[in-house]
Amino acid sequence: MSGKRKITIVDTTLRDGEQAPGVSFDILEKIAIALMLADAGVDELEAGIPAMGEAERDEIRALVSLDLPCRIVPWCRALESDIRLAAECGVQGVHMGFPVSKILLDTMSKDRDWVLESLDRLVAYASRYFDFVSVGAKDAFRCDFDFLSSFYIMASQCGADRIRIADTVGTATPSRVKRMMQDLLSLGCDLPIEFHGHNDLGMATANAFTAAEAGAEAVSVTVNGLGERAGNAALEEIAMALHLDDNLECSIRPAGLTELCRTVAAASGRNIPAFKPVTGEDIFKHESGIHCAALIKDPLSFQPYLPETAGREESRFVLGKHSGRNVVRHLIRECRTRSCDTAASELQSVAAAYSM
Repeated sequence: MSGKRKITIVDTTLRDGEQAPGVSFDILEKIAIALMLADAGVDELEAGIPAMGEAERDEIRALVSLDLPCRIVPWCRALESDIRLAAECGVQGVHMGFPVSKILLDTMSKDRDWVLESLDRLVAYASRYFDFVSVGAKDAFRCDFDFLSSFYIMASQCGADRIRIADTVGTATPSRVKRMMQDLLSLGCDLPIEFHGHNDLGMATANAFTAAEAGAEAVSVTVNGLGERAGNAALEEIAMALHLDDNLECSIRPAGLTELCRTVAAASGRNIPAFKPVTGEDIFKHESGIHCAALIKDPLSFQPYLPETAGREESRFVLGKHSGRNVVRHLIRECRTRSCDTAASELQSVAAAYSM
């Protein structure tokens, strides 16, 4: 026992990730991604939207048939018809999204009374079909907190198993996330909180981690941060942040992250940027002479973790404007060790130039 508090990882690559413009996974890609997510240690897969059609439901059924060691949960609107369609897929649980901000309610011509009445009725209805019922407060950070509190309390009272607090348009900041988590938890309900964040201001991962620190029991993520607009909190970033934390942990096995991220990148047609945290091509390349000199002595001196931890190849030194003599000498030794005589000769010339 580590003594750390475990954070549940809810991956929604196959639902929210696929909602990124132009992204559409075929069934073989979904199966491959689901198998890799399960192997990586994800606790729950949000597998799709049953109301999208029979083809989508067939794909969800195919994922269920894999008998993965994680819960399969589809996403539904706050409608009985959506819940029935989800039940046809043979899933273990369901997630229902409820708009809570005024702007979303106005676009749907609904009001707060409708939200609370629907919440009470639909949780009871869904409980007839599923062992696990999650409810979501969509656009929670643009919602009046008094109403959000009422939603949270009612969700607890009517028997929901978890509530998702969603930063639907990515307007939250870590300080606001911390305050909201603390304020909700102070209400005294036992209902676990999941945080779902979008990256419109570049803060999704920070917000998700802050939510976990502040008491949320689950975070919603996607591989590579894939998703609508600027995307979602990235699975690989959250996983590594939790891996390094002194107080929190998750079940993700970091060594499989790079292969998983590359698979999703290929299936989605979205290349991984070279500077992307955890999986970017260049993040374990070093040029600065001061950094490289220290890294030769201790590979953790200018890296937060060893690249092998996340399934990466070892760090690399590259020659450039900021390289120093230690780097050049090191690369010469490396080339000689590997019998790269031509490269070693070229590097020797560079070393001579440095000595001038």
